[in-house]
Amino acid sequence: MYYKSTRDSNVNITSAEAIVKGISDDGGLFVPSEIPSVSIDEIIRLGEMSYAERAAYIFSKYLTDFTDAEIRYCTDNAYNDKKFATDNISEISHLFDGTYVLELWHGPTCAFKDMALQILPYLLTTSAKKINIDKKIVILVATSGDTGKAALEGFADVPGTQIMVFYPEDGVSPMQKRQMTTQDGKNVAVCAVKGNFDDCQNGVKAIFTNEELKAELDAKGLMFSSANSINWGRLAPQIIYYVSAYASLVKDEEIKAGDKVNIVVPTGNFGNILAAYYAKHMGVPVNKLICASNSNKVLTDFITTGIYDRNREFYTTISPSMDILISSNLERLLYIMCGENDALIREWFGSLSKNGKYEVTDDIKAKLSEEFAAGFCDDTETKATIKRIYDKYSYTLDTHSAVAVKVYEDYRRETGDTTKTIIASTASPYKFSASVLEAIEGKVSELDEFDMIDRLAAISGYEIPQALASLKTKEIRFKDIIVKEDQKDYVMDKLSV
Repeated sequence: MYYKSTRDSNVNITSAEAIVKGISDDGGLFVPSEIPSVSIDEIIRLGEMSYAERAAYIFSKYLTDFTDAEIRYCTDNAYNDKKFATDNISEISHLFDGTYVLELWHGPTCAFKDMALQILPYLLTTSAKKINIDKKIVILVATSGDTGKAALEGFADVPGTQIMVFYPEDGVSPMQKRQMTTQDGKNVAVCAVKGNFDDCQNGVKAIFTNEELKAELDAKGLMFSSANSINWGRLAPQIIYYVSAYASLVKDEEIKAGDKVNIVVPTGNFGNILAAYYAKHMGVPVNKLICASNSNKVLTDFITTGIYDRNREFYTTISPSMDILISSNLERLLYIMCGENDALIREWFGSLSKNGKYEVTDDIKAKLSEEFAAGFCDDTETKATIKRIYDKYSYTLDTHSAVAVKVYEDYRRETGDTTKTIIASTASPYKFSASVLEAIEGKVSELDEFDMIDRLAAISGYEIPQALASLKTKEIRFKDIIVKEDQKDYVMDKLSV
């Protein structure tokens, strides 16, 4: 299995090279040369395995330059009960009428990003050894909230690495901010940016493709890589939990092997739902992929019209991890759908960079309509959904998972589609306790962040994650705030370049 660039199909590198580089020199994203298959019989067998074993099996189809021992080293160290609060790694809750909530937030930072960022350090360091890289790897991360902490936790004090995280100053929850700014580790740095997530992401991408800066780093024995989902090593682990969820539902006799399911994903950067697309095209029986957005509904509009237009008002919402107007992983999907036509990708994403918009062909519009459904909801509807689900089912949703539930309810009502459905739940409600409490109790709490956690525990009955409770007494280490134009200078200063 080799990897191409979405902007140059002539690129042909191994998975280890793709993971270490993070992004192609031409600015494109790496994609596998083909999507490997998994049969129904294989999925049934996966149902008898642990999560780490399932992960190793799926990875073996994508990381063909890794030995079995190397893959197992990565999966066994990432997916275990020392790092995750459940032996199953992820849990599946039966919500209502053949609807299942896939809880992806039982890891050390209480968000779905742990599912990938607990294994990425192992994949990255193993890849570097395989291709004889002896440079220190500098990880740059743009985050809308959850990726930053998960990446910091994964890479803290990992030998041969240094990590810097940029987050929008007013675009993350208080708990997300505290998680990042109190991070332990000698090799970590965290910086707020005056702007939104797209500003952070654009700055990081510009640094990655700055040839002069890369040459300066190379002379000092340093190189850049990414822990965002632009890195294939971040995206590939997300495919696994969709395959795993289907295998678990078959094993538990909730569905029969071969039955189709819908998958609903709340997403801003499109990586989490793209992983579900890969799982479907590997062979997991999926009917519709339902893309759920908040008020920043650029993806909803694109899927329904074929026009991507980021020239719109940006909303700061109670589901901040989805407050994104430039969805990087969409490039991978379109590259597949247009038959790996790199010229088209360069045209579209060049237009996005220059004019803030592009329109795909009628053929692509038809493919989008066949594969995806899309919807959105605003903060008022999100809170109402949290309240309604809490009252009816005694289940407490976070502000992102609630968006997915609301969009799914709308989809089901409008289409009459009663296919059994998996809803990706992306974060613990404790990470957004103020908004969740307001939704359930109907008022804005005057409690501090940690009193809110105690109150939410009292009404939800959920155990407070120790990783969040312990933040109350941790020192805030990182207080830097910069304008978006200074990201490069910040990186150079921290690296003494």
